[in-house]
Amino acid sequence: MTQTLMDRALIEEATKKSGLVWVRGDAGATAPARALWHVWHEGGACLVGDGPGEQPFTGLGLTDGGSACVTVRSKDKWGRLVTWQARVVELPPGGEAWEAAAAELKGKRLNAPDAERMTERWAQECRVLRLEPAGPTAELPDGSLAAVPPATPATTRRPIPAALPKLLRGRKRR
Repeated sequence: MTQTLMDRALIEEATKKSGLVWVRGDAGATAPARALWHVWHEGGACLVGDGPGEQPFTGLGLTDGGSACVTVRSKDKWGRLVTWQARVVELPPGGEAWEAAAAELKGKRLNAPDAERMTERWAQECRVLRLEPAGPTAELPDGSLAAVPPATPATTRRPIPAALPKLLRGRKRR
């Protein structure tokens, strides 16, 4: 019983202080975990996403009633602190739990293009999930969990033209 209370305390404190958690649903176990911003609210991590301008949940296997693996990082050192199993609960828009979670999420949402009607947009176009701890913490692995980055249409810059450095330095005065 004491270990369970210690696990709960570790999960709550670490998750509260971390700005990001790495999440992978058990249904999407082949997909790599993805970093998601969250808010700790009333014993669970609340997330908003799957809508325009919000973080994507697609491919993670986060389904209502399913389970997920959550890894929490240290805010100062960025190393893994704790990994815990979670039960995924999708909060229906308009409910009391949804309203409370949305209010907390709204306070932490940065750079929202429509801050005044953000919760209305979330209710219409997004999913609000709650990840509730379900079981003891997992032992952290020794090796790296680095994964291949997902495919993206973004590219790196092309090499600069050979004459550009000379043009930027300007000509010496004679």
